[in-house]
Amino acid sequence: MNGYARPGGRKGIRNILVVAYLVECAHHVAREIALAYRQRGVHLIGFPGCFPNAYADRIMRQVTTHPNVGAVLLVSLGCESFDRGGLAETVAASGRLVHTVVIQASGGTTAAIAEGRNWVENALPSLAAALRGPIDLSELVVGVICGGSDATSGLTANPAVGRASDLLLEQGATVIFEETGELIGCEKFMAARAASAELGRRIIASVEKAARYYAAYGHGSFAPGNAEGGLTTIEEKSLGAYSKSGRSTICGLIQPGEVPPGGGLYLMDVVPDGEPRFGFPNIADNAEIVEMIASGAHVILFTTGRGSVVGSAISPVIKVCANPETWRRMGADMDVNAGRILDCAADLDEVGREIFDCVVRTSAGQPTRSEALGHQEFILTYK
Repeated sequence: MNGYARPGGRKGIRNILVVAYLVECAHHVAREIALAYRQRGVHLIGFPGCFPNAYADRIMRQVTTHPNVGAVLLVSLGCESFDRGGLAETVAASGRLVHTVVIQASGGTTAAIAEGRNWVENALPSLAAALRGPIDLSELVVGVICGGSDATSGLTANPAVGRASDLLLEQGATVIFEETGELIGCEKFMAARAASAELGRRIIASVEKAARYYAAYGHGSFAPGNAEGGLTTIEEKSLGAYSKSGRSTICGLIQPGEVPPGGGLYLMDVVPDGEPRFGFPNIADNAEIVEMIASGAHVILFTTGRGSVVGSAISPVIKVCANPETWRRMGADMDVNAGRILDCAADLDEVGREIFDCVVRTSAGQPTRSEALGHQEFILTYK
């Protein structure tokens, strides 16, 4: 595989130019700039809030300097509280091309769009000239997540991803699994797999924190679609989610935006510390995808039983379908058919190897289904 060499030693598997709005008031201008280049590797991301938030600032700094990103255009209204200067300095210090369009200074919508498109047009040739070099599996960071789960998820796609995770870890890769709010009831299993007793205690505490947080809101990570698909309790859903982690030793617990220090299996604690303030910890699957990307994930493994069409900006999403009926309806949006296990056409090891191979092909440049369909979802809110 060949990757894109970045200053500091990290390598990317994509070479994206991101257009990032820094307040909802700048969203339209940023979207109009990006849409003109969506077929040329330009992605739209952003943060809608006006008043400052340390979490959002950290995530934006991490995603705009992700190894898959080669250049950044920031779009500001001009009066929001987001630290646009600090963000631009962070991007520039990483060795990437960066420019800021301030709509109020540019003269309004039309002028700002023209300025932004002109910069993108001039930046793309430099981006195309980025140096490429070998990238080893040991340099990959892979995030795993489930969404639209049903009773088949824990039988097929999730444990198959667990097998793939183990194969990746054997090659020295980094795997991040989540989320603590969907692992309630599995904390002692994870603690038993922890690299140390202290880490085991921290894992248990993180899941207990999630349970308290959700209890405060009177709602857990359990949707009507999960019940319609045959799941009955959060513990039952958690067992399926847990199986995505495979059997390897858990070597660390990280928070969103924290890049793992080296290869190994890491649990992401998605629930903020302290009392609940901004609502549910993760309001959609894509919010968690963004957090894993902020922690360095080059590619995302996304399992679904009910069916999902989500992709992502910045890092490609590989969708693993758990349910053979869903595959028959929505196969055009899926990359791997784990439902073959229920059809007795494959076993967990075979599908796990297929997922592993798909990660390798995707990392080498093959587009995923969501990429081919133009999916570039991104969501970042207060936390």
